[in-house]
Amino acid sequence: MLNTWQEWVGTETGVVVGGVLGIPVAVLAMLLLGLYRRSGKHPAPWRTAIADVGLFWGTLPWVWLLLLPGSSSELSLVPFADVVDLLSHRDFGQIVGNVLVFAAFGFFGPLRFAALRSVWRVLLVAGACSTLIEIAQFTMLHRVSSVDDVLLNSAGAALASLLSWRWWRPRPAVVPDRQLVAVSRPA
Repeated sequence: MLNTWQEWVGTETGVVVGGVLGIPVAVLAMLLLGLYRRSGKHPAPWRTAIADVGLFWGTLPWVWLLLLPGSSSELSLVPFADVVDLLSHRDFGQIVGNVLVFAAFGFFGPLRFAALRSVWRVLLVAGACSTLIEIAQFTMLHRVSSVDDVLLNSAGAALASLLSWRWWRPRPAVVPDRQLVAVSRPA
C-alpha cells in the first residue's frame, strides 16, 4: 500500500500514517529540546519545548493534508452553505476535521508567543493562514475551496486557545499586604 515515497507524502493515507508514526519522534524531540533548554538556563524549558513541538507536530499533518493536490477546482463563497449540507448528510467528520486543522496552533501558540495571548489575535492569524491555504487550494491545487473551511478552521483555533487560556491568561498584579506598624506615642 505505501511502497513508494510518493505514496507516503502524496496521499491522505500516507500523511496520516506518517503523522501517527512520527509521534514518538515528536516526543523525543520535545524531551531533547527541553533538556537542552534546561541546560542553557532557559526560564521555562519544558513549557516552551512542549509548546514548540505541539505547535509544529499538531499543525503540520493537517496543513499537509490540505495542500495535497485534487482533481477539480470548486469555489464556495456562501457562508455556512457547506456546513448545512454536511450536517444534512450527517458528515460530521469533515466538520470536526476542519475545526481541528489549527487547533494545535490555537492551543500552543499563546503558550509560546506573547503576541498571540489573545483569543482575537489567534482567531485573526488562523483566519489569515486558512484563507491563504484556501486560495492555494483553488488556484494551484485544484481542490474545493470554501469560506466555511476558513470559518471552521478559525473557530477551532479560537476554541483551542480558550482551552489553554488558564496557562497564558494575564495575571492580576499581586499587591503585598501592608503591615501595620505600631507607633508608640509619647505620653
